[in-house]
Order: sequence, then structure tokens, then C-alpha cells
Amino acid sequence: MGILSWLVGGKHESEACADARVTDALARIVRLDPQLRLVDKYEGRMAQALATCIGYVDGLVGALPDPMNASAEAWSCDPSMHAFFATPGDVAPVLSRSTELRSCFEQNPDLTHVHAVLSMAMIERRVLGVAWVGEHARPDVAQTTISFDDHRIKICARTDTELREEIVRRAVDQLALDGLQGVAGDASKREVLEEERALLKARLQLLERQGVGTRSVFGNEAALDAGEIARLQARIEENSQTLAGLGLPMDALERKFEYVRSVLAEPQGRAFVEVKRLRLDRMNVVMDDTCTQPGDDIEFRIAHIPGTPPETRAFSLVRTARAGLLPAKSRLDEAARLI
Repeated sequence: MGILSWLVGGKHESEACADARVTDALARIVRLDPQLRLVDKYEGRMAQALATCIGYVDGLVGALPDPMNASAEAWSCDPSMHAFFATPGDVAPVLSRSTELRSCFEQNPDLTHVHAVLSMAMIERRVLGVAWVGEHARPDVAQTTISFDDHRIKICARTDTELREEIVRRAVDQLALDGLQGVAGDASKREVLEEERALLKARLQLLERQGVGTRSVFGNEAALDAGEIARLQARIEENSQTLAGLGLPMDALERKFEYVRSVLAEPQGRAFVEVKRLRLDRMNVVMDDTCTQPGDDIEFRIAHIPGTPPETRAFSLVRTARAGLLPAKSRLDEAARLI
């Protein structure tokens, strides 16, 4: 059993397939930063971290439910689709605005359906509304409503299996980018510290020269300068220690590699999926346990995506039909209406 099979709990995946996925991921990472190729034995040192990362993301993606149908027809019978869109007429414009979705259909003329990831901003609001208590309606009751905005479709594939594999690839790449961004933050800090140290040294030299030339003339002023000199020397020493903590310039490439490797080896705190279970009425009002009115129990999945800054998005795997896209003319009309 291969490394990835063990990590995801016993899936029967051949070692050759596992190795191929690691090799493919490593090739993508060094394309992001070709300097990583210069690190001694970079392939072997990065392989275990990548196997861990791929296995972790595999587990997340494998736990996702089957794709739901994204269509105006599904809006009336699928509680999740009903929650995602305010009206059935909102579904087709969202699908049609996705360049990636249209390109997938264009590149695969034999397909009648495409699988995709629908992501959204999930918004919770506290409002005052009408609530039913038994058979009586009470006005001005504090309620929580759920709404979804900024619908996006960026990842598409021919099949559900291909879609899930593409999600794994994108997630691993995002974690690698997050590691490189952290290294870039260290580099920026180094530049600030080096500039500050140069300024402090120049200031110190100026004060020392002034002290030598004016000590006997100004008396107590020399003592004040000496105190400031001592403070500057202490600040320079502190600056030097912080700069040393970032590593010597000759070690920068090794530090970059190790930082990226450490991010990939421990992805759990940076990328994860939260399951949020809510009971909603047909107006997307959250219902508590005391409410006796009809409602739907829905599980929403929230992706926590690493980056600068990190991002949080609700998402769902969907299956959409070619026939569900608006014709080009309708899209232009929709764009004009929005403008």
C-alpha cells in the first residue's frame, strides 16, 4: 500500500500512482519558483511533505457529497440550491457568466453536462422579523438570516472524479503559494531591518563625531549625547539579532525551501473545510429548536483558503447542463441590465 493510501485511511491506490501525483505536484511547485531546484536533494526532501499534503487534501475532497444539479428546475426541490439563489431565475445568469464553464463546454462538444465547483460568499445577518410561536405570529423578533453573494465558478471538469482530482491539485498549489508568500514576508522584513540598521549606524557615527568635537565646549551636552549613543547602540544590537534570526543571505534559498516544505507537511491549520449545519425556512431564516414551522436541515461547507489575506468561501460541487446556459444574446442583455 502506498504512502497516500495509508494517509487517507486505506484507499487502494497503487504506489506508482501515488508517486506520479507527488512527482506532478513537485513539478508544479518548482515552476512557481524555479530556484527551488537549486536546493540539494530537493526532490527527496520535498516528497514526504507533498505526500502528506496530498493525502490530507484527498481526505477533505473525498468527504464532499455528490454534486448537486445546478439549474432553475432544481431550485424548487433542492433546499441547498434554494438557499444559494434568491430566485430560480438567478441560476442561469450565474452559470453563464463563468468563462471557465463555457470554455469547458466549448472544448468538449460531446458533453451535455459539466461538473464544477460553485463558490459563494456566505452572509449572516441579525434582523427583526415575524416569528410564529405556536399558532400566533410575533412581530419584531430577533432572527438570523443567511444569504449568498459573489457566486463564482472557476474549476470545471468532465466528470466528478476529474473535478475532485483538480481540486486536490489546486489546493496543493495554493498551499505552496502560501509558503512562498511567507518567505516573501521574511524578505521584506529583512529589507526593512537592513535599511533601519544602516540609518542607525549613520546616526551613531554622526553623534560620535559631534561628541568628540563639542564635548569640551558644551559640557553637559556631551553627556546627553553619550546617553543617546548608548540607546542607539542597544537598538542596533537588537536590530542585528532580529536580522540574524532571518538567516544569512547565503542561507536564504535553503530557508525558502524549508519554509515551503514545512507548510506542505502540516497543511491542517491553513486549509480546511468546516461543515455548518442549519435549519432554514423558505426565506433563509435560521430556525431554532423551538420553532414548529416547516424547515429544511441543510449542511453548508465552508472552505478556509490560505493566502494573503486568507479567504473563507461557502462552496458546493455541482453538475450543470449545457442547455442551462444563456445564449450569447441573453448574456449581453443581462450585462446591460446590470450596468
